[in-house]
Parts: sequence; C-alpha cells; structure tokens
Amino acid sequence: MSRWLAACAALILVALLALFVTEPVSNTTQLFLAIVAMGGMIACWPLRRIRPARYVFLGLGSIVVLRYLYWRTTHTLPSIAQPADFAAGIVLYGAELFCIMMFFITLFIVADPLRRRSAPFVHEEDLPTIDVFVPSYNEDETLLAMTLAAAKAMDYPADKMTVYLLDDGGTDQKCYSDDPKTAHAARTRRKSLSALAEELGVVYIARDRNIAAKAGNLNYALQRSSGDLVVVFDADHAPVREFLRETVGHFFEDPKLFLVQTPHVFLNPDPVEKNLGTWAKMPSENEQFYSVVQCGLDKWNAAFFCGSAAVLRRRALEEVGGFSGITITEDCETALELHARGWTSRYVDRPLIAGLQPETFASFIGQRSRWCRGMMQILILKNPLFRRGLHLPQRIGYLSSSLFWLFPFPRLVFVMAPLMFIFFDLKIYVANVPDFLSYTVTSMAVSVMLQNYLFGRVRWPWVSELYEYVQSFFLAPAILSVIRNPRKPTFNVTAKGLTLDKDHFSEFALPFVITFAVLLAASIVAGMRIWSGTSQSDLMVVVAIWNTFNLVIAATAIGVVAEKRERRRSHRLDLCIAGKLEVGSRIVDVVIEDASQGGVRMRPMNGEALHIERAMRVGALSVDFGPKAPELPSLPVAIRRMSSNAQGMEIGAEFFGLRAAHYAVIARLLYGSADPIAAFRAHRREGKSILFGTGEFITWSFREMLRSARLFARDVKDHKAKPEISNQQPGGDAGPQTPGQRFETPERPRAI
Repeated sequence: MSRWLAACAALILVALLALFVTEPVSNTTQLFLAIVAMGGMIACWPLRRIRPARYVFLGLGSIVVLRYLYWRTTHTLPSIAQPADFAAGIVLYGAELFCIMMFFITLFIVADPLRRRSAPFVHEEDLPTIDVFVPSYNEDETLLAMTLAAAKAMDYPADKMTVYLLDDGGTDQKCYSDDPKTAHAARTRRKSLSALAEELGVVYIARDRNIAAKAGNLNYALQRSSGDLVVVFDADHAPVREFLRETVGHFFEDPKLFLVQTPHVFLNPDPVEKNLGTWAKMPSENEQFYSVVQCGLDKWNAAFFCGSAAVLRRRALEEVGGFSGITITEDCETALELHARGWTSRYVDRPLIAGLQPETFASFIGQRSRWCRGMMQILILKNPLFRRGLHLPQRIGYLSSSLFWLFPFPRLVFVMAPLMFIFFDLKIYVANVPDFLSYTVTSMAVSVMLQNYLFGRVRWPWVSELYEYVQSFFLAPAILSVIRNPRKPTFNVTAKGLTLDKDHFSEFALPFVITFAVLLAASIVAGMRIWSGTSQSDLMVVVAIWNTFNLVIAATAIGVVAEKRERRRSHRLDLCIAGKLEVGSRIVDVVIEDASQGGVRMRPMNGEALHIERAMRVGALSVDFGPKAPELPSLPVAIRRMSSNAQGMEIGAEFFGLRAAHYAVIARLLYGSADPIAAFRAHRREGKSILFGTGEFITWSFREMLRSARLFARDVKDHKAKPEISNQQPGGDAGPQTPGQRFETPERPRAI
C-alpha cells in the first residue's frame, strides 16, 4: 500500500512540475521567476551539508533549466521553409539537448554522493593472500624500481603478499623478433628487469606473445598466481604503505564485493596545468571524477575499475574469464561484466597512490584518445542500456561514463554556431533580446551556479570548458573512427617521465591557432556590423558576446599548446622526517623537508650553519623511520646546494649510485604514509567563486595570448628546429639515472 501511495505522490509531483514548466508567461514574469529561483538557490548555498536544502537547491535550478528547454523547443527553432537556417538550427538544438540530458544524468549521479567509512580492522591471521600486479611495457627501469619498491614496502604480512612485475616489453615475441634491434632491446630489457626483480624480491613474468594488450598481460599473470585478492598498479603508480590496510578490510563486509577502487593522485602537472602555471594552486582535472563522480556512482553500486590503484577478488575475475579485453578500456569493461553478474564494488576516496601524468600535450591527447575510443567501444559493443543484469541506476552510471566522451561534438558546435550568424547571416536561434535574457541567460547562470555548487572544491569555473575545447579537435575524429570500425582501436601506452629542453609550440597547435584567428576575425566583423547597423544589431550584440566567450577560451587554449620547458623528471613531496647526514667525519642531525626520487631538501636540526669543503660534498643520508622500522641502508648523496634563509640553512642533495636496496629506502621515505599526498591534494582544493573564477580565466586568456605571441616571434626569428622530447637526464637535475645503466652513476658527482 505504501508503495502505491509513493508512486501516486510521485506522479502527482511530476504532473504539477510539467504544468509549471509548460505554463506560458510573459518575458517579464519569466525573468522574475528565474531571479526568485536563483535567490532561493543562493539562500540554500550555505546549507549544502543539510540534505533537504541541497535537494531544494538542485530542484530550483532544475526547474529553470526545464523551463528553458520547453521554451527552446517550442519557440526558437527556425522555420523548415528556410532549409539552411533549419538544418543549422537543428544541429545547435541537438547539441544543447545532449548537454541538458547529460546535465540531468550527472545530477542524478552526484546529487547525494556516498562517503565511505574506513575499512574495518582485520587480524593478521585472518588476512587473505594477495598478488600485486605491476604491468609494464616500455617504462624505464628507475620508474619501475620505485613502484616495485613501494609495493614491496606496503604494510602487509610478507608471507601473504607476492609482487609481480609483468613485463610486456620482454616477451618471447619481442626477444625473438625478426627485427634485430627490437630483439636486442627486448633481451636487454628482460635481463635487466629480471635482475632488478630478483634484487627487490619480486617475481618477474614475461609471456610468450603480446596478445590483448594490458588485459592479456594481467590474465597471463592470473593463470600463474593464486592469491585470494589481486592488486593492480600501473608502472608509474607507487602505493603508500597503508594502501592494503585501507582497502582489504572491505572484502570482509561483503562476500559479493569484487572491487575496491581508490583515486589516482599525481605528483606532476598535466600539460594544461604546466603551461598555464596553475599546478600549485588549482585542483587537478581528474579530481572532479575521483572526488565527486565516483562517490556518486558508489552510491548506486556503479563505481568502476580505473585500471590501477585497485583491489579485486580473484574468484569474481575467474567467473568472467579474467580481465575483459574486447575493448581497449579493459578496466571499465571488466567492471561492467561483473556488475552485470551481481557483484558489487566500493570506492574509497583517500589518496593512496602517487602517479605521473603525461608531460606533453601530444602524449596527453594520446592518452585521452585511448580513453575516449575505449568508452565508445563499450557504448557500441556492450551498451549498458541493454546489458542484462544491471539495475537502472547502474545503467545510467555506465551510460553517463560512455556518453560523456561525446562532448567534442557539442563543444565544436558551440564554437561554430555564432560564426554561422556573423559570417553567413543564418538565423539558427529565433529569439529577441528580451527572450534571450529571460530564458537563455538565466538558464546559463543557473547552470554555472549548479556546476560551482556541486564541483566548486575540485573544479574552478570554466576549466571544464577549456579541457573539453583542447581535446575536441582530436577526439571527434577518434570517435568517428570507432563508429566506422568499433573493433579496430588498439591499446597504446602513454609516455611518461619526458622532458622538454625549451619552450615551443606543440605539434598539435595548428588547429588552435586557426580557430583563434577565425574567432578573432568574427569578433571584428561583428563589431563592424553592429557599428554600421547593417544587421539586426540587438541579436548581433548577443551573438558577439557568445563569440567573445569562445574567443577567450581559444586564447587560453593557445597557451595550453605553447609548451613550457620541463627539465625536472622527479617531482617532490613535502615531508617532515628526521635523518642524519654524514659528510666526511661530520654527522649532522637534519630534518628532511621535501624529497623526490632524485634527491632531498633538508635543514640541520638545530639550525646551525654548516661549512663543508667543496671537495667533501659527497656523503650518506640515513633516515629515521621510527623504532619499529626495519634496518635500512643509508642513501648516497651529493650536496648540490647550500644556502641560508629566514628559517636557517637549507641543503639540497642529489642521490647517486642507487641500488635496489636504496630504492626501498626512497620508497619508504616518499610513500611511508598517505598524509603528505593527502595534504598536497587538500592544499590545492581552494575553491573559486564564479566571479573570481571568471576573472582569473579572463586573465589567463590575455596572459597566454601575450606569451604565445612572444614565443611565436622568437621562433620566427630563430628558425630553429623543435626541441627533442627525451628520456635522458638533463645535467644538474637531482633525478633518476639514464635508462640502460641500471642504478650506476654515469659519472662521479661533480664537486661544487
């Protein structure tokens, strides 16, 4: 009876909402209603932690958007008697319709995200056995050494955990290739990594053939291991010491749990953050997904496997034949298969790994293209809407994750639409200025308010639009290629740990320069037509403002593809750990204030000023991990810098001559606790109001236009070739050694 009453109440509410949304009113009344709704939203804003107030906020915003949608559908489409206007108008309307649909799907997912409590404590004798898989293809040895050492150092009984290096770069297929260079490189890699694995106490596995990419590599290891749980870390994802303690306990609460996923946190900027100079202050682009969307999906048992930083139940994987490999996004595909069979997943929103992002714009686009093509494959080959076994919220969740990647088409339509009116006088949006203000402007304002309300801590205003814009030119063709042949895409590994020796324009910059020039020309033409009064000046003003918004994004995007040099390969974490520095006959107590894979910055414990002879600046650093820590060797260091400031003497030292045992020490130093990574992430979560965020974005556009113009002028003057992207270690950087020389120093550290 109660269900019938609830259903009747829901139907009545829907009917009343439909009547309210479709009620015809004057422009003045519509503007008044929208302003009242926005006022109510502003009143609810401080009460976001109170669930009813949150729902009122979202409800008021949704009503304004729905009223816009009804008006847009019934009043603004061009007449079919004007074919050109009608065709262009329908394309724009379709793009808007898609965005509004995605808006409501996203609202459903993130309206009330789930925040998981900590994993329950499990006694050591009850802990399950675990296999840790680190798949690799072409990553350099120092990167692998750090990840493997961090995995080995995780807080878990040694007799219940086995770490595996899954080397797809040293397969039999490669070692016995007909190409002598490929064969030599593969054999050298296999020999070197086998020795590394032995030194670190890791099991080395190289399969016969490179089949089914990462999924095939993981499945090969599944057949040669037996742990109750399987942990997957990408080659550049180093786990913190408590990773397993924060995840494994969840499997004891739910026998049908197949996955515990954790967020991916990065120690280096992506090309957008690096080239715009926002890395130190702006939340990472992936935080919106990992800190809000995945939590929302978790509420509906739809949080999915993200390829790394996750724990999976072997029994569940065996039920579906291992990791799925039909698409190139084996992670999401595997989760979809298991959810459809009734298995459950959980998401733990605590940073427990530290990874690397692509450094160059080209590698960034390559990575996103792979994700995009894989999700399109899932949409076409395994459409979640029709997948048996999923409940409705799961269907919506997976559909959202796939449909999201169609954003290039509406984004490009929104760029092109104002040009159609400015250059060709196509009437693709039939509305006068009062209509536009009452419906369109208020709906856009509400959309921005909703976005800032839901994602403000992890996404600044207009940053989503920028990221979508810079990807759209390249992802749109990728999507079309998948539609033509859904089974054609192949898995490509994203390059990491690259360096750039000088500022230069990306090889992908041309579309952005051309688009900026066209938008700038359109702004000039629009201004001339408004000035001369040769067109409908009121509509031209509206379209000119729209085009100016696109121009601001385009100007900022040029800054994104104007690559800044990046000579650092090792990225630092702030720490506060005691140690002892031994130089010559002196032993000094120090505080290690930050560290990377390549070196440390420290201060004498008592603030004393040190005087060390230039010829004596090579020594050893021992780290105090506490009384219960195992005995670990000292780290060989070369002092590169000594200076004084208000806090006292500061010492910068570089590691050299590292062996496997040393990487175990560095791993414990960097990843002995999740707290430094959590503090780093929290430090960047400074939200921006809509007003200040908009002002900052406009500032970026002007600044990046000037920087790009200077870079262009320099390139024209110099006529120099593009810089090489190299994995070689630049001189003077306290980072890992060059690949091919396993832990040995190419030359003795120079005296300072």
